[in-house]
Amino acid sequence: MGQIAKGAIPSPNIWHTPRVYEVENRAVDPEGRADAAMAAIRPWRDATLLDIGCGTGYHLPVFAATAARVIGVEPHGDLAALAARRCASLPNVTVHTGTAQSLPLPDASVDVAVARWAYFFGPGCEPGLRELSRVLRRGGAAFVIDLDASRGAFGRWFSRTVPGYSTAAVENFWVRQGWQRQKLDLRMAFERRADLEAVLRIEFSPPVAEEAIAEAPGLEIAYPNVLRWRLY
Repeated sequence: MGQIAKGAIPSPNIWHTPRVYEVENRAVDPEGRADAAMAAIRPWRDATLLDIGCGTGYHLPVFAATAARVIGVEPHGDLAALAARRCASLPNVTVHTGTAQSLPLPDASVDVAVARWAYFFGPGCEPGLRELSRVLRRGGAAFVIDLDASRGAFGRWFSRTVPGYSTAAVENFWVRQGWQRQKLDLRMAFERRADLEAVLRIEFSPPVAEEAIAEAPGLEIAYPNVLRWRLY
């Protein structure tokens, strides 16, 4: 395993199975609802955009198509290297190994920051929120996209896999921090049944994954999310 940024919290899925997580990224949100919801609040055309926890850089080329500059930050060095390789032909993209709580960026250097499925849950992420306040320019926006564990079968499977997770505590935390929220009704759509099953097995504990596979026939899964944001 390559360099891991100090203070990083290990990811239970992409760190260990990046190839399966790539399949998951391709399956999630085929309509692009998450990007559209963020852009409606604060567009990033001609802006400097920061992707926190960018993983293998799956979303960086999409951002780079319209943003002036895109910066990916990923705590797992091997994944950051894959992200840099993915974007090697894109002159407006740079990738750094680093963490949300210690961003390798100057003050007031970012217009839009996005943390998507990067475990920016709530209580405990105050250092990362302070870093957002430091690096974002006036008129900028920060977005956090995550699973909504209070809704649907996917939320129920997650809650059983992570029984210590409290949706009430998380919601109260974000309200106290002054962030707004919006429901995102996303879905995962797969080409092969084997891919769907592989993704469920990296998302949930073994017994829960097998139950989820039994409960989810076909090639699609409803994926309830929540978009949180703050304007600066």
